[in-house]
Amino acid sequence: MGYAWDMRITHELRYDAPVAEVYAMLGDPGFRAQVCTALHVVRQEITVEPTDRGMDVRLDMVQRTEGIPSFARKVVGDESRVIQAERWDAEQGADLEVQIPGKPGGIRGRITLRPDGPDGSRTVESFDGEATIKVPLIGGKLEGLIERLFTGGMDAEAEVGARWLAGERA
Repeated sequence: MGYAWDMRITHELRYDAPVAEVYAMLGDPGFRAQVCTALHVVRQEITVEPTDRGMDVRLDMVQRTEGIPSFARKVVGDESRVIQAERWDAEQGADLEVQIPGKPGGIRGRITLRPDGPDGSRTVESFDGEATIKVPLIGGKLEGLIERLFTGGMDAEAEVGARWLAGERA
């Protein structure tokens, strides 16, 4: 018998920079490496490739699972590998897919960038998507955990992004 839980995830970040600067930041491997450091990633591979429509970003990250509830650790183990793929259509936005290899779940959705403020000097980055978990009995609990981890990762990215846009590059 198959079990699948789906949870909608929406989240917004705000940056004090125009869309073009935020897009350039999101395509900078140095920025992505700083985000990985902020997320306590123990191993990562970051790939950013220009395409005819924008760019493809791929983050292959391994994190320790210390601090997550024991019911979740039984499913994911002591370390968790996450592959995040973003297919950017220039500054308009990206299709995002998060896979957890060998584990029964992931996230899919759309990232959009839009100007904010009367002069467009700020940017709102929005995510709208869905987490899917296929685990009997505890799938619903895992969904909430995955949502908190994902949106917490986005918030950490925004903190690093604010410093990056202010000129802190190390």
